[in-house]
Amino acid sequence: MRTLYSIGIGLMTAAVRCAAPFHKKCKLMSEGWRHWRNNFSGDKLKEGKVAWFHVASLGEFEQARPVIETLKTKHPEYKIVLTFFSPSGYEVRKNYDKADVICYLPPDTRSNARKLIKEIHPDIVFFVKYEFWFNYLNELSRRGIPTYIFSAIFRDDHYFFKWHGRWFLNQLKKSFRHLFVQNETSVRLLKEHGVNNCSIAGDTRFDRVMDIASHARKFDEIEQFITDNGTRPLEEVKVLIAGSSWPPDEDNINAFLHSYNEPLKVIVAPHEIHESRLTQIENLFGIENCIRYSSLKNKNTSDYCRKKILIIDNIGMLSSIYRYATVAYIGGGFGKGIHNILEAAVFGCPVCFGPNHTHFQEAMELLAYGGAMTYNDKQQLTEILTVWLDSEEDYRKASKACDNYMQNNVGATETIMKGIELR
Repeated sequence: MRTLYSIGIGLMTAAVRCAAPFHKKCKLMSEGWRHWRNNFSGDKLKEGKVAWFHVASLGEFEQARPVIETLKTKHPEYKIVLTFFSPSGYEVRKNYDKADVICYLPPDTRSNARKLIKEIHPDIVFFVKYEFWFNYLNELSRRGIPTYIFSAIFRDDHYFFKWHGRWFLNQLKKSFRHLFVQNETSVRLLKEHGVNNCSIAGDTRFDRVMDIASHARKFDEIEQFITDNGTRPLEEVKVLIAGSSWPPDEDNINAFLHSYNEPLKVIVAPHEIHESRLTQIENLFGIENCIRYSSLKNKNTSDYCRKKILIIDNIGMLSSIYRYATVAYIGGGFGKGIHNILEAAVFGCPVCFGPNHTHFQEAMELLAYGGAMTYNDKQQLTEILTVWLDSEEDYRKASKACDNYMQNNVGATETIMKGIELR
């Protein structure tokens, strides 16, 4: 089975390299694989102990970040190595200042596993959420290096628990010193299948978004846009923020805006910010109603404050901008799945999203708390947003539910730190 697995890795690697001339992400990944050794030049890891964190992409990095920074604070003797699988994570966080070395994870071959682990010589290793690379895990196990996974989550339909997944399940049993999982279902499934070295720690994203909220940036231009250049108190203005939106999300929001006649400011932060997407959004909502964030400093405030819709055309602001939201619309629910709802909920901001959310535990839980609503068509979205925007009592209940949910789920980082064994 290991041979078949390695063949699969080889085919995946070949596919990425063949696609590289035609696909930007594949090109970045292929180049990252080719030059990963360059990141280890000099004496970056010569002194002190080493903790290696591996994440898939940007979302998993945000889950790793509280543990990285807590470990670095409490044990400054540790150097941090951070590896990414995806360009969408590496390219955004390749200059993260808490890590001593940052690079792509080379393809999961036996040879690469030996070479990378020899270069890192880690004293402790952390994988995050869904990252299971079995040649790396086997080499770490063979060397007796303590290896953990945290913020992991398992479901009944996971391949580990199928008849054809026995080999992978055995890798779980022998590879990890401990599995810190998000929920009771994950513990139950693992223990039913003989993986007993597991426990509930929760999701470290709650700790991360709490930290973000406590240090949320203030944006003068956005406040001027919201308050019509200070003519209205900030706390009295109703603001709808659409975070990580896609075209179907924006179409539904546009339908709502055509039926909602009360004063409302709208901030749209699309998931993709290339020129054609920005133009598409402007054409949908009416270019006369829109202004891009990058244009604010070059415009007279009296001009842009008359606009109704602000388009965020950069990456990195959204998590702080939610501080200004009355309600938040989270994109992705009509595609592969919704994006981060916790970044909004942490500000006591009720959230709504489309139907493709059932594989997201936080969405299901926040729905149960009453801090979120889901919808299937434009009429339902209009009803949800209208209730939250117009009914102070309904809004207050939903906002309080968000606060309660966040407070009840912080603390995963502390649990993990208490449960690991540092050399």
